[in-house]
Amino acid sequence: MVDISAHALDGSARVPGPAYAALDLGTNNCRLLVGTPAGDGFRVVDSFSRIVRLGEGLHNSGRLSQDAMERAMAALHGCAARLARRPVYAVRAIATEACRRAANGGEFLARVRRETGLSIDVISSREEAELALESCSPLLRKGGRRALLFDIGGGSTELAWVRLIGHGRPELIGYVSLPVGVVTLAERFASHGDDDTGFAAMRDDVSDRLRPFESVHCIGHEIQQGGVHFLGTSGTVTTLAGIAMDLPRYSRPAVDGAVLSQADAAVALQRLRALGRAGLAEHPCIGAERADFVLPGCAIFAAIHMQWPAPEIVVADRGLREGMLLRMIRSERTRAHRPPRPGRAAPTRTVA
Repeated sequence: MVDISAHALDGSARVPGPAYAALDLGTNNCRLLVGTPAGDGFRVVDSFSRIVRLGEGLHNSGRLSQDAMERAMAALHGCAARLARRPVYAVRAIATEACRRAANGGEFLARVRRETGLSIDVISSREEAELALESCSPLLRKGGRRALLFDIGGGSTELAWVRLIGHGRPELIGYVSLPVGVVTLAERFASHGDDDTGFAAMRDDVSDRLRPFESVHCIGHEIQQGGVHFLGTSGTVTTLAGIAMDLPRYSRPAVDGAVLSQADAAVALQRLRALGRAGLAEHPCIGAERADFVLPGCAIFAAIHMQWPAPEIVVADRGLREGMLLRMIRSERTRAHRPPRPGRAAPTRTVA
């Protein structure tokens, strides 16, 4: 079992408690995380992750393909089986960009509910940014005035502009969801993204989409003044960290919370680009399933870092699932400590 604190566990005794489950059905991955409360965070007791490529072909057709839905269904049946074997107090299941955009997204999720019993909500891009911020907030408790958090996904890229208020919870003051992710860029540019011209075209496409957000919030000026944290959470950023640290194989404890200098990130990006498709597939921190998506992710990262050249990047291997677990645990603790109204017994709660 792995201890994960999304609020920096400080060694306090772990108290056994009910299990909570969070499921994230994304454009590229299906992920499940089950945890029990521990200190200010939680202890992971089960996890599952599979690349399903649900958004494959969506950019061109506007619909989820039959093959993509079958891959996702197989993974979701696996998640449902795991949950059936373990008593779980509460479950939150969400879907993101692929199901937001697909004309048949609602129809697919209705099928998921019929066949697996899983009720999956399509969340807004704002909630996606909020959940990422929820999970990453402990990494921002190092002083500073502002933070820019970015999450490079399969079908979209979320950016959150954050005000840091002492030791309180970070405050979201602006966000944007760009309709580009590693899957959409991989499909649009195909093998052309492997060469210098194609990579530049991907990067410039994303750069054009970032400028309106910069014009509203003047983030570049804030970075020049200092006190701005630059935090990335995605497979792209964690892969860059693994390359920069010369890890023989990927290690979450080594990567989560690591700080990369601007120079180290640039060198890692160049090393990834130099590997070529075959080298990416063979690399122990990447693998064949993710090889097609690494360079599109690097192009998105390059565009973000070119627009906002922060001196350091904080790396987070955490995201929507961790944010959901923390919200559920905090909500239940709040409910448990709320006194019943006069004349009424405290309610009991049953969660399917």
